[in-house]
Amino acid sequence: MSEPQHILDTKGLSCPLPVLKAKKAFKSMAEGECLTVFATDPASAIDFRHLCNVTGYILEKYNEQDGVFEYVIRKTAAQ
Repeated sequence: MSEPQHILDTKGLSCPLPVLKAKKAFKSMAEGECLTVFATDPASAIDFRHLCNVTGYILEKYNEQDGVFEYVIRKTAAQ
């Protein structure tokens, strides 16, 4: 059985909106599931790294292509 897909498109939104929307999405996710976030705000890189540092969630993938940033973050147990 494949893992559920959680995708959040925040392209065009300025920080802190991408991170706030991601935090909301994580609330409905189970531990171990991944959220893929797409964003266009360059500052989102700082914000998502900070989110992972604070929550203990794991940034499994970070990629930037043509001005679109992709983050794959795995939800871990509550800290």
